[in-house]
Amino acid sequence: MRTSEKPAGNAAAGLSGPASRKLPVPPRERKPALAALAVLLILGGALATTLLVLRSGDRISAIRVTQQIGAGQKFTEQAIEEVKIADTGIEFVSWSQRGQVLDSFAAVTILPGTLLTNQMGARASTELGEGKATVGLSLKPGQMPAGVQVGDRVQVIFVPSRSSQGETRVLAPSALVFAAGDKSRSGNSGQLTVVVDSSVAPQIVAFASTGEIAVAELPGAR
Repeated sequence: MRTSEKPAGNAAAGLSGPASRKLPVPPRERKPALAALAVLLILGGALATTLLVLRSGDRISAIRVTQQIGAGQKFTEQAIEEVKIADTGIEFVSWSQRGQVLDSFAAVTILPGTLLTNQMGARASTELGEGKATVGLSLKPGQMPAGVQVGDRVQVIFVPSRSSQGETRVLAPSALVFAAGDKSRSGNSGQLTVVVDSSVAPQIVAFASTGEIAVAELPGAR
């Protein structure tokens, strides 16, 4: 029995026929403008990164507040310290100007950790000027809230005793805490020095001597 075999020539011809030929691919269009833009963007990014690194290495000496300073209070050596920071372009007060800072007063209440700027200081105090007086208070348990510190604002209130006549009333609606002494070992009493109008200072002193003064903190008035 014979097996029919296809000629090898036909197979070869089939492989090399028109169907096996690839279609021509058009050459890719080059865009030199886009390529140049990409290079510029890469170079620009590298330059910006280099400038940031170099700029971060520029350190300046600034003043940082370490203790709360109330508006109108004078800066003290204990309330400031020198820190080294990156030059960000913000005009912080230089440590070399600390002498001028110690001769000035806080224009606003400054919290610990704040870097000092020129806008935070003033040559004259609006709290310690003419018409003002500082009054010392020795307060008993329940006459002051916990945590009152220098720079806080408090109301000074007359609280009559059972033996005295009168009604509870506010003597100083927004007194600045100028100094705050350490509390006693029991933690139930403390000393405060507050700045009040000189017109009410005699009353406050008189009532404080009889233990009829209390203070209420005003957190929102800082």
